[in-house]
Amino acid sequence: MSNYSDSIIVPYDFTEKANCAIKHAAIMAKNMNAEVILLHIVKKIAEAQEVESKLVEVATKFTAELGTPVRHITREGTIFKTINEVVEELKSVCVVMGTHGMKGMQKITGSWALKVIVGCHVPYLIVQKDPCYHDVADILFPVDYKLETKEKLKWVSMLSYLSKIKVSLLGQQGNGPMYDNPTKANMNFCRKYLEERQIDYEIVWLDQKGSFYELSLKYAKEHNCDVVMITTTRDIAFHDYILGAYEQTIIANEAEIPVFVVNPRSEVKLAYQNF
Repeated sequence: MSNYSDSIIVPYDFTEKANCAIKHAAIMAKNMNAEVILLHIVKKIAEAQEVESKLVEVATKFTAELGTPVRHITREGTIFKTINEVVEELKSVCVVMGTHGMKGMQKITGSWALKVIVGCHVPYLIVQKDPCYHDVADILFPVDYKLETKEKLKWVSMLSYLSKIKVSLLGQQGNGPMYDNPTKANMNFCRKYLEERQIDYEIVWLDQKGSFYELSLKYAKEHNCDVVMITTTRDIAFHDYILGAYEQTIIANEAEIPVFVVNPRSEVKLAYQNF
């Protein structure tokens, strides 16, 4: 993580969901001795002066309440480009963003949150309510047949340095050798990775039929998991949003479980072919 600065970005729009995101970001920031940066985006930079005093008030309030440095910046642009541009500029370690789930037209055109996330080289933590983590954070780590599922492991390793965690490796069997065999191989890879780093884990195999990610959400809710960790679909396209990419269901889950979203790197396939 040496290429990243000690900052966490929170897109801020004065909503309660954004305030929730600040609280989640502060927990991470406190553990890594980092600062929280509120990013307010305006259509025209001239509009920034209208909200400057309010942003100062919010940053000051949360700095005092949470005991973590909180500052703000304002940029001209759109949420779909500017957030990731600022992440690149500041070399921030991650983004924590609040979401209202999928409402109205978003059910037709796809989750705005997902469209913002895709393409960023750092992960997003998507939240819907205030933090309620346990002393040991329980991370649900769905393991499927795709190579890029392994890329989540480096972020598990990072989180293990920030707090006590337990990782639940969740897999599904019964889909035929084409899917079952690579899933087993990925599960074995993840197990060895966690054991080498002495990270607490358990392996759970599902034998139910149905959507793996819907079953994952059901498991997360029933077992009171703190975070679900997923990767986005590689080269996601407009039709994926229309048809309903699985990430949309998880990000906007009705149980309001925080979701840690990792975008697969373009070189990930080549990187893991050697394992």
